[in-house]
Amino acid sequence: MRTSISAALSAVLLVLLAVLVPLSALSAWVDLELEDTDRYLAAVSPLASDAEVRDTVATLITDETMKNVDLGPLQDAVGQFLHERALSFTTTEAFRRAWDAANRTAHQDVTAALHGDDGQAVTIDLAPVIEEVKEELVGDGVPFADRIPVRETSITVLSAGRADDLRSTFRWLRSCSVWPAVATAVLLVLVPGLALVRGGPRAGPTTAAVAGGGLVLGAVLLRLAVAVGRDRVLEEVPGTDRGGAAAVYDALTGSLLTTVWAVLIAGAVLAVGGAAGRVVVSRRG
Repeated sequence: MRTSISAALSAVLLVLLAVLVPLSALSAWVDLELEDTDRYLAAVSPLASDAEVRDTVATLITDETMKNVDLGPLQDAVGQFLHERALSFTTTEAFRRAWDAANRTAHQDVTAALHGDDGQAVTIDLAPVIEEVKEELVGDGVPFADRIPVRETSITVLSAGRADDLRSTFRWLRSCSVWPAVATAVLLVLVPGLALVRGGPRAGPTTAAVAGGGLVLGAVLLRLAVAVGRDRVLEEVPGTDRGGAAAVYDALTGSLLTTVWAVLIAGAVLAVGGAAGRVVVSRRG
């Protein structure tokens, strides 16, 4: 009878941890990182040096400019030249400042999309970046640089339709805040402790091994959630924006992947340690 009860409790512990780990990480991420402007900027600011982002920006600037120019057989050559100069500008400090300014505004779109009542896409308006590029290229005497239009030219990060699909989930995760993480910590301390007190030396290591297995399973589920979320977000992003949007998504979810590895390692250590402890206790018994 006691064995069946222990098996049932172990199964419950395994399932609870497998659910709580991804829930804890995602709710804390939404509440503490995604909605905090400084943390958001800290995540996306390094993307000013990302090759995908730089190429996306340079391509958008080139395409918008060449719409205003008709050079006949020289069209492609001038477009290529302008793209190379725009791409070169993306390595400057001026571009990094403009990128940060654009993303500070973009974060307002993020919070509006998550809290609004109707469809609103999350975009990064490159107008501040384009203005910097235009001033730089005109100053360098680049042909047709004065034709670069300074208007809203955006990279779509999250489509309006996908924002609508995810809004209720984000609101629910935000309401959870850090409490799932607190519950996980309490569970990890309380259950093995009670098992050790009530079940004796053999029960403690067994419960620890089960808890480790639950952490490992939870880490795997969290990694799958990040991957599925990435696919769902990018599938509705226009093809020309997809490289930049992917870079932004990966930057924003980087802390979640760090959590995956941390929990995976901790769970593996706990599982192996618990299994080893049970072997030692059994031999002594």
